[in-house]
Amino acid sequence: MEQRELEELKGRVLCAAVLAKAGFAIDMKESTRRAVKHRRGGDIIIVIHEGRGWFDPLSDAKGDVFSLVQHLDGSPFAEALARASELVGFRPVEPAWTRPDRRRKTDMSLVERWRERRTPRPDSATWRYLRHERQLPDDVLRAAIREKLLREGPRGSLWAAHVDDHGAVTGWEERGPEWRGFSTGGAKVLFRLGELNGLRICVTEAAIDAMSLAALEGLRDGCLYLSTGGGWSQATQAALQTLAARPGAQLVAATDANSKGEAYAGRLREIAETAGCDWFRLTPPSEDWNAALKEKVRDE
Repeated sequence: MEQRELEELKGRVLCAAVLAKAGFAIDMKESTRRAVKHRRGGDIIIVIHEGRGWFDPLSDAKGDVFSLVQHLDGSPFAEALARASELVGFRPVEPAWTRPDRRRKTDMSLVERWRERRTPRPDSATWRYLRHERQLPDDVLRAAIREKLLREGPRGSLWAAHVDDHGAVTGWEERGPEWRGFSTGGAKVLFRLGELNGLRICVTEAAIDAMSLAALEGLRDGCLYLSTGGGWSQATQAALQTLAARPGAQLVAATDANSKGEAYAGRLREIAETAGCDWFRLTPPSEDWNAALKEKVRDE
């Protein structure tokens, strides 16, 4: 098959079609319009580039629709082409997005978009969402606000900043009663709450989990609470390696109590072993730290 024919076939078969035929289902709770998460048991594939690309968040695997077939079946390239050809014209069920498409043209920079948003206030919808639905205490919210980590998003949602090693905002996690995502045009590095020079480095998968763990521990001295935003970019990897290289550092894998959390914990252990720092697995008593915080509040 010539290159022109390959490109034509690639353009006619969506990665979602391959996954649907392979028994994967869309995880709407953890999907965004630009990154749709598909699950099959413990397997996870995230489809990007409007259905033309994919990656496995638990490994380094990624690519186009042909490499996806090979990744799932272990088949040679010629067989992958044949399998893809069988899916021409097949359109899987698409998510019924309730949030408007945010990919609109804007002249505002990422930093300007961040700065124009207000910080959460005790009478705001965002504050009520964090206090009453997420059960985050006032002292943790005020600490995050002092560190300039939180902004009010649309419709009572939260924006939680990811920053690089120099403190510059690179993007933000977006969480609300009916929405979760990441800033358009932003880059995941780390959400960082607590003592920036702290040597006990707790890594969670979401900013709300990082704040929940901080609440459960009472904003422990010498501790830095982090979130990867549910992803694992090269910038995130590099930032964690820098933190683990600090003399006397302890890397705490406080990721979720599920298969994805265990996979992330394994990556953190590899980083710790490479850096020669201490490592510890801190598993939430519920699936994640916010669920654990809610249970504690209910019990009290």
